[in-house]
Amino acid sequence: MARRLRILCIDGGGIRGIIPGQVLVEVERRVMMHLGPEARLCDAFDFVAGTSTGGILASVYLCPQGSRPRFTAAQAVELYLQRGGEIFKRPVAHQVLSLGGLVDERYPATGLLAACDTHFGDLRLSDLLKPCLVTAYDIKRRRAYFFTQHDARKSLADDFLLRDVVRAASAAPTYFEPAQIYSQTGVPYPLVDGGVFANNPALCAYAEARHKLPGKPRARDMLIVSLGTGSSLKPYRYEEVRDYGLFRWARPTLDIMMSGVSETVDYQLARMFEAAGVPGQYLRLDADLEDEPNSVSDLDNAAPENMLRLQQIGQELAEQRRDDLDRFVETLCQEAARPEA
Repeated sequence: MARRLRILCIDGGGIRGIIPGQVLVEVERRVMMHLGPEARLCDAFDFVAGTSTGGILASVYLCPQGSRPRFTAAQAVELYLQRGGEIFKRPVAHQVLSLGGLVDERYPATGLLAACDTHFGDLRLSDLLKPCLVTAYDIKRRRAYFFTQHDARKSLADDFLLRDVVRAASAAPTYFEPAQIYSQTGVPYPLVDGGVFANNPALCAYAEARHKLPGKPRARDMLIVSLGTGSSLKPYRYEEVRDYGLFRWARPTLDIMMSGVSETVDYQLARMFEAAGVPGQYLRLDADLEDEPNSVSDLDNAAPENMLRLQQIGQELAEQRRDDLDRFVETLCQEAARPEA
């Protein structure tokens, strides 16, 4: 029996990426128990996919220092706690000129760019340690764009500076301006956050693995862990929204689109794995934010106390789903220890 392909997928969700980040701290702790104290997340997974903040986390987990990961899962969360306030910072002049985000992006990209330069330097997509997929959308060519390490290693046309990948993946409409980046062959790509079409990248990861990775694996040949960034399902009352215009619908539309896509992909994958007779090979974890203050579900609330609360929510989720995590990580590590066919 061939070794099953182990896939990690992380949703978009801005600063709420701290939630899956903290869950993955617990996953990595379990991986170390099974594979040794020097083991890291990328030792338990063959392929990592992320949208928006999930793309940032994917890049951090696969970022190399020599032949090993540069960052632990705990250090990835610490990056959010340290740099979140800088990334989601609005100078007074920008707030005034943008009319609070009504006529221009809500945040300048300076904090995000500084963080990318510091942590990724001149690394390329092709330098990442494992195959990956990070989503974006090409607003000029009007098509989905997927940054993939396995393609970047084969062609300069598919290779980019890693800091540019992260910048493009984070260009959420209304929050940051689109990213104009260049491939290693000099071709320009104007991109926005892939959350506009695939906030949950798990089905994209399945299709990519099925189409391009060795063996053309099917559902029964895969183990997929899919992590959300928290779901609030904030209601929009008819009496409140019936007279909304273009400006007032912008944020609710983004919220509904992101949560709707994530739920739909989860439903589709769960049914696919059930149809293949292996429902236990797909695991979805997402926190319920229904009882939290509305501010907790904001994509850009980088107040220190809110980031700490998001970290707590991630820890609570990992503890609530302890049995599922124990079972799944044990299976992942058993597969990791098996020789390849």
